[in-house]
Parts: sequence; structure tokens; C-alpha cells
Amino acid sequence: MLDRYVIRLLKPALEGAAAVLHKAGARADQVTLIGFALGVAAALSIAFHHPIGGLVLMLISRLGDGLDGPLARLTSPTDRGGFLDITLDFLFYASIPLAFAFADPAGNALAASVLLPAFMGTATSFLAFATLAAQRGLISAVYPNKGIYYLGGLTEATETLVCFALMCVWPSWFAVFAWVFAGLCVLTIVTRLVAGWRAFSSS
Repeated sequence: MLDRYVIRLLKPALEGAAAVLHKAGARADQVTLIGFALGVAAALSIAFHHPIGGLVLMLISRLGDGLDGPLARLTSPTDRGGFLDITLDFLFYASIPLAFAFADPAGNALAASVLLPAFMGTATSFLAFATLAAQRGLISAVYPNKGIYYLGGLTEATETLVCFALMCVWPSWFAVFAWVFAGLCVLTIVTRLVAGWRAFSSS
């Protein structure tokens, strides 16, 4: 829901930073992999009871996620890069609830076990729509520069990152945040199912 506004706001800064990285010889796939490694480090930090350190690593990780696309467009975006980016993004998102469950199994495991399948639902509805949209040659008017058709919803990357940040700042409230966000994910799944039903009703 908020991604389009955040992307528009950050676009000039990200493109400027990408230009600097390009001149330094950095490649988009390298930035993607480094960003993911930092995301894994964030999850490990949370799992071992350092949520604020995890938050810092997470924010740097997501900066890398924002930079790889503009960096790729300075040369030639590849299907390999798009595949790597989306796959590692979803793995990162799943790692954070798992980390909180590891940090406090008694208090967090149930909420994490509900949030993770909710994430699976948003991911599969997103990817299923993108796959069929690609077969039909559909292009998102809202996100034309994305490597695949980017179907929005209530819980996009921005909302997920805000939720993770709240969990890191107030880790004792993880379960509450997880249950609420899982509910929002369910709403996102429903809206995407409706969108897919309408978009693909005609053969």
C-alpha cells in the first residue's frame, strides 16, 4: 500500500547512490547478495537477543535491496538478477519471525507460526499473479520498472519493514504485532485473490 509513495520519495537518492556504485564497478547481483547476507545477520542478531542490532542490520540490508534495481538498470537488467532478488527477499522476510521464535519460543513461537503461513499466502498470491500476468503480457502501471508484475496490497515491503522495526524496538510485544500483521496479510491475500479472479476470468 505504501511502497509506491516510498519508492517515489527515495528514488532520487537511490539512483544517485546507484550511480556512485556503478562508477566504482559494483554489480547489482553483488549488492543483492550482500543485502541478503546482512538480512541473515539481522535475523541471527535477533535470535540471540540483540534486536536493536538486528534492526540496524535490517535497515542496511533493505537499503541494499533498494539499490540493486537502480544499479541493474544502469547496465542491463537480467532475469537472473530479478529471480535472485525476489527469492532472497522472501527468504529474508521469513527469517525475522523465525528469529523471534528462536529468541523466545514460549512467548513467540505460536504467533510466529501463524505469521509465517500468512507470509506464504501473500508470497504465493503475489507470484501466481505475476506468473500469469507475464504469460498475458500485462505490465503494472504503478510499478512499470519492476522485473515482474508487482501486485500491491495492504502488506507490502514498507509495511512489513515497519512491523519488523516495531518488533525489534518492543520485542516483548512481538506476539501482538505478529497477530495483527498476520490479519493484515490475510486481507491482502483476499484482495489479491479477487484481483486475480477478475483479471484472469477471460481465457
